Amino acid sequence: MEVAQLQKRFLELISTVYQEGFLDDQFVQLQKLQDESNPDFVVEVVSLFFEDSEKLLNNVATALIGAQRVKNACGAFRNFCEEKNLDGCLKCLQHVKNEYALVKRKLEYLFMLEQQIVAAGGMIPVIP
Repeated sequence: MEVAQLQKRFLELISTVYQEGFLDDQFVQLQKLQDESNPDFVVEVVSLFFEDSEKLLNNVATALIGAQRVKNACGAFRNFCEEKNLDGCLKCLQHVKNEYALVKRKLEYLFMLEQQIVAAGGMIPVIP
């Protein structure tokens, strides 16, 4: 593939990734810091980000005991990171965020119902 075609694909991908909300202006700032003396700067920073994110997501998954879908999504994210599959990581990260938001809403609602039951003088039902 020609350089011009690769550059075109690169620009199209960057545009898409920005439009989908995966990247913001901080990525542009990172690119500006990259120069001939450190040509892999952005890759190194992003790799560190993924390593740190993996640890954080594992901690979140551990903390969310019983949040099986979030745990599963975090496990898949970890696998993509280990494979150094950037597209997979980005898609999976969004999936993790979605699953987290879903479980958060459901648990918040559950806790609100518990509060209402207690406030009304009732007891929290035992889970069968």
